[in-house]
Amino acid sequence: MLKILLPTLMMIPTIWLSPQKKLWTSSLALALLIALVSLHLLNNPQETGWTTLNLYMATDPLSTPLLVLTCWLLPLMILASQAHTSSDPLSRQRTYITLLVSLQVFLILAFSATELIMFYVMFESTLIPTLIIITRWGNQAERLNAGTYFLFYTLAGSLPLLVALLYLHKSTGTLSTLLIPFTHPMNMITCGDKFMWLGCLMAFMVKMPLYGVHLWLPKAHVEAPVAGSMVLAAVLLKLGGYGMARIIMTLEPMTKEMSYPFLLLAMWGLIMAGSVCMRQTDLKSLIAYSSVSHMGLVAAGILIQTPWGLSGALTLMIAHGLTSSALFCLANTNYERTHSRTMLLARGLQMLLPLMTSWWLLMTLANLALPPSPNLMGELMIIVSLFNWSPWTLLLTGSATLITATYSLYMFLMTQRGSTPNHMIAIQPTHSREHLLIVLHLLPLLLVILKPETIMGWPT
Repeated sequence: MLKILLPTLMMIPTIWLSPQKKLWTSSLALALLIALVSLHLLNNPQETGWTTLNLYMATDPLSTPLLVLTCWLLPLMILASQAHTSSDPLSRQRTYITLLVSLQVFLILAFSATELIMFYVMFESTLIPTLIIITRWGNQAERLNAGTYFLFYTLAGSLPLLVALLYLHKSTGTLSTLLIPFTHPMNMITCGDKFMWLGCLMAFMVKMPLYGVHLWLPKAHVEAPVAGSMVLAAVLLKLGGYGMARIIMTLEPMTKEMSYPFLLLAMWGLIMAGSVCMRQTDLKSLIAYSSVSHMGLVAAGILIQTPWGLSGALTLMIAHGLTSSALFCLANTNYERTHSRTMLLARGLQMLLPLMTSWWLLMTLANLALPPSPNLMGELMIIVSLFNWSPWTLLLTGSATLITATYSLYMFLMTQRGSTPNHMIAIQPTHSREHLLIVLHLLPLLLVILKPETIMGWPT
């Protein structure tokens, strides 16, 4: 753990001391090196599953894939941001990379925290760099409004979590995830206990986000710069799923009765968010709403608490993180050339950028869960476990799968096919940097197909 955390911390002085010429290359090289070193965490020889650094920091098969995804994403964010920050003053470029690195530090500490209060502090700390990235480097005038939505939605959901955690500590005597499984189960029968259950999970439902508390997400995605969209889609939404999977174990007797309305909301959200996607004209907004739909499936998989459901949820979180991040990168390459996110104004790109079209096709197919992608593995495991829980869920999940395929193909056809408008004939060609960026998203997805148990977590 220290060989990831210490080099990440040491990147901050390196960024501020590097000469201007070597700022981006040295940052990228260091971030890539940390990402490659983090891969050794996936090889976990421990019988218990836990690899501990000390009593407060440890990883297990649930947190390890998410931690590796966090480390893998930093070099990709640096690669993606190089073009649109190149015109900024040098000090602003350094601040931008420092914010990305500090975000990675908070996320590593959140995913490796064994104390729930430490996890809560790190969970909240990720707000600060993300908020600054959205409000300072966002593209449009609406970015302050988007930042306000992001901040207040997340804070309003998170404050009851702190109260619930303090109550949990008073009841069980510990908040260590290593010890909680061995404490006496609580007799959660009173009305106050029901509020505590809701307080524990509401913060994570807002962060995921569950349909109904999702309004901050499309705004934040649309206004954020490319690195902000990437980290939001790939890791910050997964923080909600991870927290939910962690804390739901401690609320065991009550989840059976309390989870019904949220399960229904998650599955209804699959259809509603998918239907909203089919009516979108804004490319980034479409990808953001598709994240709401996919994370609803993850929430349903976690709430039914079966080994297949949890395993499928973790697999889908990792696969969706890479796919969604790549789609935002592709949307950004379009935006940098056409300066418009409206799909009607930026269509027919297959004639101008044929190789980019092949990346669009591969990522769209991964998004609609084409076999043998890990997206399909995750979705199938969740759908099968939901069907086992209640056969009626197949109506909702089946319809959602159909809608997902429809809007994914609609997105591909609208941006790539058709006649090219006259105002787009003289756009600049693609750079090898952009192709490398998509390859680094696609490579882990393809490698996971060969060895899926690395990201399937402890239930398997």
